[in-house]
Amino acid sequence: MYLYNSASRKKELFVPNHPDIVKMYTCGPTVYHYAHIGNLRSYIMEDVLEKYLRWLGYPVKRVMNITDVGHLTSDADEGEDKMLKGARREHKTVMEIAEFYTDAFFEDCRKLNIKRPDVVEPATNCIDDYIRIITKLMDTGYAYFAGGNVYFDTSKLDRYYVFNDFNADDLDVGVREGVEEDPNKRNKNDFVLWFTKSKFEDQALKWDSPWGVGYPGWHIECSGISMKHLGEDLDIHCGGIDNAFPHHTNEIAQSESYLGHKWCNWWMHVLHLNTSSGKMSKSSGEFLTVSLLEQKGYDPLAYRFFCLQSHYRKSLVFTWENLDNAQQAYQKLIARIAGLNPSDGPVDEAVLSEGKEKFQAAMDNDLNSSLAVTALYDALKAKTNDATRLAMITDFDRVLSLSLIEKAEEKRQELKRQESAKAAAAGSGFSILCESEAVDQERIAAIEEKILARRDAKKAKDFAEADRIREELKAEGIELTDIPGGVRWKVLA
Repeated sequence: MYLYNSASRKKELFVPNHPDIVKMYTCGPTVYHYAHIGNLRSYIMEDVLEKYLRWLGYPVKRVMNITDVGHLTSDADEGEDKMLKGARREHKTVMEIAEFYTDAFFEDCRKLNIKRPDVVEPATNCIDDYIRIITKLMDTGYAYFAGGNVYFDTSKLDRYYVFNDFNADDLDVGVREGVEEDPNKRNKNDFVLWFTKSKFEDQALKWDSPWGVGYPGWHIECSGISMKHLGEDLDIHCGGIDNAFPHHTNEIAQSESYLGHKWCNWWMHVLHLNTSSGKMSKSSGEFLTVSLLEQKGYDPLAYRFFCLQSHYRKSLVFTWENLDNAQQAYQKLIARIAGLNPSDGPVDEAVLSEGKEKFQAAMDNDLNSSLAVTALYDALKAKTNDATRLAMITDFDRVLSLSLIEKAEEKRQELKRQESAKAAAAGSGFSILCESEAVDQERIAAIEEKILARRDAKKAKDFAEADRIREELKAEGIELTDIPGGVRWKVLA
């Protein structure tokens, strides 16, 4: 597998440090609010990477942090802690906010078929680990105490920024709009490892330390949690592209200065999900969450499918029209799979192997999920029997995680129920007439199922339910007209 490495800015052949384990670290959420779907794009692609590594036969240990303290609103290491901001917004304690939004995050992950990492560690669990690392950095001259805080001294490094080449002025956080310069820093790129002083003296969570009562900076958390669970070397570190600077840059600086050797071999960054007006965020425009997608009638897995149709290193533009197209394509894909006969076998191992090679070639090329989806469609068109097609789809979906086989079975059962209901209606002399042309067969089936449910409600003298169904169809643009022995319906213009 060739995986693009943000540190070297090229694709490199993936070879893990140890033959018995792939060590993978994922930057987790700051749990002060719901995750928006732009955040979740990164977690979807990281999930695909982990599952593909397992598909290849690698044993994987994946660790994720939960930031429940220390993530400041400003990259100048000043400003209000995001957790405290969330607590004030909802009139709850910081830990109540953390617990609620951690649960909400993993519920979104469940809906998107994102596997829970092997280790999930809240930042507040590892204070002693941060203090140990910071103490050594102080002892070896990589950190200094000033103005009540402990800072990492970037002047001690031969090279600070490792992901792109910038002019020194470009890294000057003191002159960027809306960011205040910290006068305690020796160098403009230095960053806080431990706070005892900040603008907000009522910081909710504080701990004793050799430098006074305070709390850790955001960047030290990931280094400490990673070393606690994965040791002194790391194969792959993942995150959104917005984490590359300053967060991942600072992780490398402090970790390698502490360890005295290279820390992580591969850095994987997922590009932004953008709206037509720019980068998606919690503070701009409509706050797009998984729950909102569901409220608007979208299957969360249609959003996962939408993400898989683009490469993770390309910015992806979200519009409702684009999501509509993805949902329609996803539903049609499920319908095609539902039409396959599992008993049409046996599996042709040669064709199965050929299909796997196409899928692997796509994924080996820097996780090209778009071509992997193409391999999925190729499996449906393969000149072979249905059992072999289903075997390929089942195998690929171990990585893509679109629940294709489960959804197809649900579709088959739904079609059986509809056919049975139609037969029963025909036997009872109940007719359903459609007056509109060019209506999708899947939509016709769904409408007729509701019409039959309305008929059954009327038979049971549950007229309130019958009226509810009629109004539901009306809201969908469907007009019903009762006729002798049945119902006539049409799509309203």
